[in-house]
Amino acid sequence: MAMRQTPLTCSGHTRPVVDLAFSGITPYGYFLISACKDGKPMLRQGDTGDWIGTFLGHKGAVWGATLNTDATKAATAAADFTAKVWDAVSGDEVLTLAHKHIVKTVNFTQDSTCLLTGGNDKLLRLYDLINPEAAPQEIAGHTSAIKKALWCNNDKQILSAADDKTIRLWDRSSMEEVKQLKFDTSVSSMEYLADGEILVITYGKTIGFYNALSLDLIKTVDAPAPINSASLHPDKDFFVAGGEDFKLYKFDYGTKEELESYKGHFGPVHCVRFSPDGELYASGSEDGTLRLWQTAVGKTYGLWKCVLPEDLGVENSEQLYTSPPEIKA
Repeated sequence: MAMRQTPLTCSGHTRPVVDLAFSGITPYGYFLISACKDGKPMLRQGDTGDWIGTFLGHKGAVWGATLNTDATKAATAAADFTAKVWDAVSGDEVLTLAHKHIVKTVNFTQDSTCLLTGGNDKLLRLYDLINPEAAPQEIAGHTSAIKKALWCNNDKQILSAADDKTIRLWDRSSMEEVKQLKFDTSVSSMEYLADGEILVITYGKTIGFYNALSLDLIKTVDAPAPINSASLHPDKDFFVAGGEDFKLYKFDYGTKEELESYKGHFGPVHCVRFSPDGELYASGSEDGTLRLWQTAVGKTYGLWKCVLPEDLGVENSEQLYTSPPEIKA
């Protein structure tokens, strides 16, 4: 009998959840930050979804949120024309970075000394966090609002996706465009995996995998519905995707076969990401919730506990199984 996926629901937000990000693995576990249109990004324990705190200070919808690797700093991008940097341990606001329009995306370098931002004014900005009073470096080129911008190639290059239906690769030192990809429709999401230099993008019903250094296509997979976000497992054996039909899909990365689909959200899925250890993936939705899903259903991990039939009394086992379970050694 197949085990049933039981997602953990993380409530607290009052509007759609539009972005989420995990930290790396720290001595205290790993952490999860969520961006929401309610203007109140939240920090949670990554493996359980337990609420740790809310970052208060934005005066508009928060479109992007990220944590640095060791979860000591957070950054958020908002509709109040600012990006903010926060102390993720105390929750205190450290910096407010004024922009000329809505900010959509924020990303730290690996050493947390530089913050990359992008948004509706079509410019990429590089802020020196060691010297925050200095004017940011600016990179122009996109002709529409920037949705996502990420450091890549050991922070020597930048990847950006915009509503001009392009993804562009930039060189950090020269500030010049190296290469671009053009699409027939706007790119809805972008994920970068440093291990293997893989870029995961979604557009329409398609999930595309590219070499992040050359932007050469590796493969594309078509989903049953328009997809808003996708994430590749750290071991690169499968990936998950979510979108307009409220479902989470899991595909085999090698064969492209759809393995499973789960419905738990009550609105479109806006964002999905694997945890750094690959044991779970988190999804954020129009319904205002985050949900945590097990990668290996039935495994004891976080708040999930595997209960074997022999651990149950007869009356309990009858509630779990309508027919005697087949247990294969």
